[in-house]
Parts: sequence; C-alpha cells; structure tokens
Amino acid sequence: MKPELLAPAGSLSKLKTAFYFGADAVYLGGKNFSLRTFADNFTEEELVEGIAYAHARGKKVYVCANIFAKNADFAEMGVYFKKLCEAGADGVLISDPGVFRLCRRLAPDLPVHISTQANTLNAEAAAFWTEQGATRVVLARELSVSEIEEIHKANPALELEAFVHGAMCISYSGRCYLSDFLDGRASNRGACVQACRWNYRIARGDGGDWYDLETDGKGTYVMNSKDLNMSAHLGELAAAGVSSFKIEGRMKSEYYLATVVNAYRRILDGGYSAALGRELTCAAHRDYTTAYAFGENRETVSYGNSQTGGACEYVANVIGYRDGEVAVEMRNRFREGDELEILSPSDMFGKRFTVADLRDRAGARCSDAKLVQAEYRMACPYPLEKGDILRRRTNGMES
Repeated sequence: MKPELLAPAGSLSKLKTAFYFGADAVYLGGKNFSLRTFADNFTEEELVEGIAYAHARGKKVYVCANIFAKNADFAEMGVYFKKLCEAGADGVLISDPGVFRLCRRLAPDLPVHISTQANTLNAEAAAFWTEQGATRVVLARELSVSEIEEIHKANPALELEAFVHGAMCISYSGRCYLSDFLDGRASNRGACVQACRWNYRIARGDGGDWYDLETDGKGTYVMNSKDLNMSAHLGELAAAGVSSFKIEGRMKSEYYLATVVNAYRRILDGGYSAALGRELTCAAHRDYTTAYAFGENRETVSYGNSQTGGACEYVANVIGYRDGEVAVEMRNRFREGDELEILSPSDMFGKRFTVADLRDRAGARCSDAKLVQAEYRMACPYPLEKGDILRRRTNGMES
C-alpha cells in the first residue's frame, strides 16, 4: 500500500488547500491542547466542518492534543476527547501518558497516535505503546532509516509516521525549555517563541560592551537548525516501514503548503526527479538537510539568520475560469507583461503565460494589479480550476 501523505492544517482554508493539492490526511489543532497556539487553529464548529469535508473526499483528519498536560487540564480534556469522537476524528495525537490514559477511558473508540514529543526511539517503546492501545507512533526525528526498519520489524502491525519535510527543532524532538526561560512562553504547551532562531550577543561581565557571538565567520545563529527534506528518499523510508509521510508547518502560509504538498504528491505518485526536487525551493525555506536519516550528522545548523524567500513569489489565487479568461484574487502585485506560472495538481502545473488584457472586477481595463486581495481578470490560454495558484519566478531559476 502506498504511504499516506500527511499535511499540516493551521486553519480550515489550509485544510482545503492541503486536500486540493493531494494530501491524504491532515493534522490540526483545536483552540486548546495543541503545540501550535499561534496558528489560527480550529473552533469546535470548524473541527466538525473540516472532518466532514475530509470524509466526503475519502480523506482523514488527525487532531493534536499533545501538550505536556497539568492537573488543571484534565477535566476539559475529557470533554474534548468525547467531542472529537462524536465529530468522527480519525485519530488524536498524544504525548503524555496521563492524557493517553484519560482518552482511552473516556473515548475508547478514538484511535490514538503517539506524538513525536514522546520521543519514541526504539522498538521496545513502540511495543509498549502498542500494548497500551496506540495504533500509530510518530517517530522521533533523531532516528536513522536503519533504526526505523528495526522498529518496524519488531512491531509489524504498528503504523509508523515520520517527518519528511519542514522546520527542525534544535532540541530533542521538540522537548525544549528555552522559550519558557527567556520569554515566559511555554514551548511544550504550544507557545514556543522560537528562541533558537534568535541572534545572540555576549556581554562583558563588568557591564561593559556587547559583542556579537560568531562561529567560524559564517554567522551567529548557533542553535538555528536547517530544514528537513527527505523528498529524494521516500522509497527508502517506505521500505523501512514508514506508512505516513508527515510535512511540518501548521503556521506556514497556504502558498507554502500548496507548493510542498504538490511536490510530494507528485514524487509519491511518479517518483523523484530533479525538477520536483527544485520545486521545493519555490517556497520560503532554510538550507535543507536529511538530518539523521543516514546516521550521525554534524552539518544540521543553519548559520544564516533567516530563511530564503524562495525561487517564486506567490501572486494570486484562481477563483474562476471561463471562456479563456481567468479570475483571480491578488496576493502580490503584478502587471501586464509579467510572465506567471501555474501551481496546480492538474496537468496545468508548471505552464506559463504572459499577463494580457488585465481588467478589474468591474471590467475596466488596467495595467497594474496593485490592490491587495482585489479581484482581477485576464486572458489565460489554460483551463484553470478554483484553488489553483499563480506565481512568478523571482531569481531566473527554471523549473
């Protein structure tokens, strides 16, 4: 069976984007108990709507409840698990043994997935969670492919989920106290301020000058990890027993989500190619790494101070197409004469056309689409679908 492509959904609109571009399932968080409190997240009504939307298309929804819980959380969590079960959630992600116990007692029909925060690193830990009733384990990011294979061989009935793309944490599978210590925001309760991405300076002990902290002249961001990219190695992961390929990024943009999901869907369906590998440079990212998939790796630090903007600029969302004319919602300014490229799950992917006969919503001719989120219409030789995206190459890089 082909592995599942699992995408992040930080909002209802992102859930729909993920499914449109080919995700088999999404993981998301409600307004509480999730490790991404700064994402939009889902109200109870949106959860019900999102799950129904997914199931109508043969897709799945997994809900994160993977905070490190305190006593005060449990009464509300019990109610929450019952509601998830009633809504038809396909699984809940949990990291805390107490939360696991509560869920199994109050919502025994709700499948439980063990979060990467639980740091499952070995076959015995995987067997333990299986014995408790877990149906899936999200493996720690520090494992190699060969170690994953060992876990699978010892636990062949257990589903294994592994991250394949996105931001990495400098701490062990996300168990970090740095945010709490420096800013008072609890990373293990969803409020990480990403202090590992900051630029640090050193002060003289006598209250004197401040000095930049430098490492071999490359930069100062000594705790800033590169981004994971396993796109060229999905076959090896599948052979090792991984049944779900997970993309990180509940706080990333819809354009990022569309770009990455589209690339991985095409790789899963048709195999890796250099062109699809380059596609993953089209959205914002840090330098890429395969992390620890092939053993110890000391080249995982990103010495740059931020992520690159990507090789393409998000220009517009397609909202309709009729008789050779496409209607779009503008996201970044474009003009007549610009060459735009199509991001789509269809065969229109990668095709380009030049902006011509540009009109505003009222039908008046204009040469410059400069009003943010305004509707524009223009000639387009390709039959596009609502949900497709238009972008513009920013650095001359060819697809």
